[in-house]
Amino acid sequence: MRNYILLYLIIVNVFSFSSYAQKAKVTAADKKYESYAYIDAIKIYEKVAEKGYKSVDMFQKLGNSYYFNSDFNKAAKWYSELFAMTLDVNSEYYYRYAQSLKSIGQNDKANEMMEKFQQKSGNDNRAKLFEKNKNYLDIIKANSGRYKIEDTEINSNFSDYGSSFSGNKLVFASARDTGGISKKIFKWTNQSFTNLYSSEIKKDGTLGQPERFSKKINSKFHESTPVFTRDGKTMYFTRNNYLDGKKGKDSKRVTLLKLYKATINKEGEWVAVVALPFNSDNYSIAHPALSVNEKILYFASDMPGTLGQSDLFQVAINEDGTYDTPQNLGNTINTEGRETFPFISNDNELYFASDGRPGLGGLDIYVVQLGTDNSITDIQNVGAPINGTDDDFAFLIDSKNRKGFFTSNRTGGKGYDDIYKFTETRKLACEQSLTGVITNNETTKILPGTKLSLFDEKFQLLKEGISDINGKYSFEVLCGKTYYVKAEKHDYETKEGTTSIAKTSGKSELDLALEQRIKPIGIGTDLAKTLNIPIIYFDLNKSFIRKDAAFELAKVLAVMEEYPNMKIDIRSHTDSRQTIQYNEALSDGRAKSTMVWLVKNGIEASRLTAKGYGETQLVNKCSDGVECTEAEHQANRRSEFIITAM
Repeated sequence: MRNYILLYLIIVNVFSFSSYAQKAKVTAADKKYESYAYIDAIKIYEKVAEKGYKSVDMFQKLGNSYYFNSDFNKAAKWYSELFAMTLDVNSEYYYRYAQSLKSIGQNDKANEMMEKFQQKSGNDNRAKLFEKNKNYLDIIKANSGRYKIEDTEINSNFSDYGSSFSGNKLVFASARDTGGISKKIFKWTNQSFTNLYSSEIKKDGTLGQPERFSKKINSKFHESTPVFTRDGKTMYFTRNNYLDGKKGKDSKRVTLLKLYKATINKEGEWVAVVALPFNSDNYSIAHPALSVNEKILYFASDMPGTLGQSDLFQVAINEDGTYDTPQNLGNTINTEGRETFPFISNDNELYFASDGRPGLGGLDIYVVQLGTDNSITDIQNVGAPINGTDDDFAFLIDSKNRKGFFTSNRTGGKGYDDIYKFTETRKLACEQSLTGVITNNETTKILPGTKLSLFDEKFQLLKEGISDINGKYSFEVLCGKTYYVKAEKHDYETKEGTTSIAKTSGKSELDLALEQRIKPIGIGTDLAKTLNIPIIYFDLNKSFIRKDAAFELAKVLAVMEEYPNMKIDIRSHTDSRQTIQYNEALSDGRAKSTMVWLVKNGIEASRLTAKGYGETQLVNKCSDGVECTEAEHQANRRSEFIITAM
């Protein structure tokens, strides 16, 4: 806005304050298959846990399995075991534990977990979202291209800005000099002080010749940014601290800005100009806007309680014409920068200008949909070409024909500030769908008939659906929100996924791969793969069973106890490092130590065989002399538990 961005007499013309779903059964269904047996993974984990074996992964899975099925008592039990082992877990487990504790009446402990959740998560959506505007340029780009902009016929070589609808007229502020009796110059710009002008809006959208608005309103100082009631009988406007020939000043002898009210008489003259009671000589108030029901007046100010350079405020207009105490709109709207030029559309949208939010430069125009209770949803940058690299402000729109005006000091204009007209070609409506495919995590086979549940960021159930014959699902979702999707299918572990939806229209994807809960086994099955046993760990060059190895072996033990006729061949493998002879001896010793552990824990020796294969059965290229990563070598250091009889 050129030289008008000060909070003194010089700025008056552009005041720049300018849980979860239904409970599912945990126990596996009894099913018989002709040539297979089945393992309930959760039952195995619980049996292992009951024998005193501990694992972070196991307690996470046990806690989750009950949490997802709303059995919070058992969920709390296993999460308690998890936190007894370690506090170094994903923040989500703090939240789930807290929720489980609340459901069983342990509110004090739940509050402790929530405090730790907030600390660990950095106050995310359930405390406060952070770092949510990193992709603001992509969002602005998606919001752009919705307006057709044209110059107006009313611009002068001076500053023209801050327009308002009044019937079929556009009323605006201008620093032009129309040759009145007196000519008072604003020395800062060497232009006239701004007065209000009006111009007829013709049926074809063009504007008539501007005329001075009213001698009763225009003074020798600045007037700007009027707003009118729908009946046209009352107006609020901005003026320097000047009334009835008296000029007010602050402690530094500076004349600031105030809001004034005027009414129209039967002769069509504006009379009864009064200053609003919450004005002050010591701070500025400017740029009024009326709510749809005309019971709330919005404005910009730097009054005490302002968060930044200027904030947006609201004040209730009482039935008797008095006013309540002004209220700051809060940090959802206001920043440490400038928020200014509010406008309320008939669709109850709040448009305003700000330089405190990620934008394209200078003041940008933003919009937020107000709820019926004046609640605030996501704030959106209206995008280019309305917004550019300069100051863009004083936006107003006719909600019926989607035509309107805004002010900018962009390059190519006629004067210091110019009023532009626009037509909105499409509304700022972000549409998103969340889709995905449900598969088996081992076979990648699609899983039709999977039940899908959609939850919001507070874990409130929103929608439910079923995956189709192609394993696909789809939900309509809101832009910029975080959602949780839960997938449930008989004989599979319940799986949860989370995703943050983009703030631009389009599609978001969240595929979920489910783990079979009832897993097929038979002769030739490797229980190490079925039970997700990665490695039976031994100390370097040793073959005795460590505690962490005992936890993995406990899984095999539980299965063999479940199936008394099952026989297992234990096979131990090493990587290619060390000599062939050394690796064979080491692996054979480890295989036999594994067998001895199982025998000591109740398995008959006749049901077990054990052999070490050293480096003779590598699963990759990592033979002698081949350079490999540690992860590649580790893949060869494995134990197998092959079923030889059922």
